[in-house]
Amino acid sequence: MTMSRDPAPPTGPEPPAAGAAPLPVSDPADVLARLGRSWTWILCSAVATLVPGVLVLVWPEETLHVLAVIIGLYLLVTGAFRFVAVFGREEHGERIPGLLLAVLYVLAGVLSLRNPLQTIAALSLVVGVVWLVSGILTLYTAIAAKDLPHRGVVLGGAVLAIVAGIVVLALPTESARALTRLLGLWLVLLGLAEAAVAFAWRAALRKTPTTGPQAPAGTV
Repeated sequence: MTMSRDPAPPTGPEPPAAGAAPLPVSDPADVLARLGRSWTWILCSAVATLVPGVLVLVWPEETLHVLAVIIGLYLLVTGAFRFVAVFGREEHGERIPGLLLAVLYVLAGVLSLRNPLQTIAALSLVVGVVWLVSGILTLYTAIAAKDLPHRGVVLGGAVLAIVAGIVVLALPTESARALTRLLGLWLVLLGLAEAAVAFAWRAALRKTPTTGPQAPAGTV
């Protein structure tokens, strides 16, 4: 009499049991939230502000069209960074100013890249309004968020953005060279302020390695 052998163990992955919950799928909102809370993301945003500032300072003799392209790309890239940073806020009510800010940057970037607006007055108006409004929204977010770490750094960056917007709007420029120097200087200062926010955020994350606090508001 022959004995029946045991069936060979399965080699592939076992199928999920009946009624078992499917494997979790990464939610795009969760992915953006983790990215927005990363201090490296804020640092990359600071670099995206510093690089155009250095470029327009190094090449002040370039034409206004080149300046408008650099500023327009800066506004578009910064708008993308601000959009991702919105998801780093835990309270949905605090996301509205950040979302408005992201839309403002994108619209201003599109306007700066349009040929009909390749004038000194138009470019100064676009950049000045963006910096002024972004500074006011950042200041509001920093004051409203009681648990925001290193609020002093964020408040300082917001005030700097407001001053930059007022200066650009109040001081008319008579040449593309003067506008280049003014915008380049403020871009470098704002980029350094946001870099300070990034490193302050890094220190805050090291103090709370498990969950981490809410992401800070952008400075520019």
